[in-house]
Amino acid sequence: MSDLANTAPRRALVVIDVQNDYDGGNLAIQHPPFRDSVVNVTRAMDAAAAAGIKVVVVKQMAPETSPIFAKGSHGGELHPEIAKRRRDHYVEKNLPSAFTGTDLEAWLRANAVDTIAVIGYMTHNCDLSTIIHAVHMGFAVEFLSDATGSVPYANSTGYASAEEIHRVVSIILQSRFAAVLKTAEWIDCLKTGTLPERDTIYASNQRALARSAA
Repeated sequence: MSDLANTAPRRALVVIDVQNDYDGGNLAIQHPPFRDSVVNVTRAMDAAAAAGIKVVVVKQMAPETSPIFAKGSHGGELHPEIAKRRRDHYVEKNLPSAFTGTDLEAWLRANAVDTIAVIGYMTHNCDLSTIIHAVHMGFAVEFLSDATGSVPYANSTGYASAEEIHRVVSIILQSRFAAVLKTAEWIDCLKTGTLPERDTIYASNQRALARSAA
């Protein structure tokens, strides 16, 4: 991973599950708001296409009886802004990681990709799963934190708002698993060749300890 982080990346943009159920449907994204984040998804897709970066579109599949992403339902279809844009590869998945049970890894290897930029939904579920899976397979990862989003949860362990979930997962990703940056920053990296900032678990922890002691 250290070698990948210090050489010119051979990127692919992986667009995860930008489907209608997230756009005010049965699993409506709350933070950042879908109306804002989907604009950044399309900006990233357009920038990738302009830069000659291959684009992979991923779609979550679920049975017809599912309350979300049901086969044949409007909610399960790709958002029209994503469906109308160019893509180089298309993946359908049944589990959170875009790699599990799909040909994504083989396609990336065949196209000499060593770095994936992840956008789409949700920060804490399919994005997180895909990113961790990618790191374990030796890919470098970039995560565009304003081209994604989260929903709130409440269960037997407590409650977390969409903002809390998105913020904490983004911090965790930056500490080890990905270079976390905004869409505009990523587009600038494409234009200038600048490598995005990456961090470590130790450095992130030391800053937190210093903050607490201040």
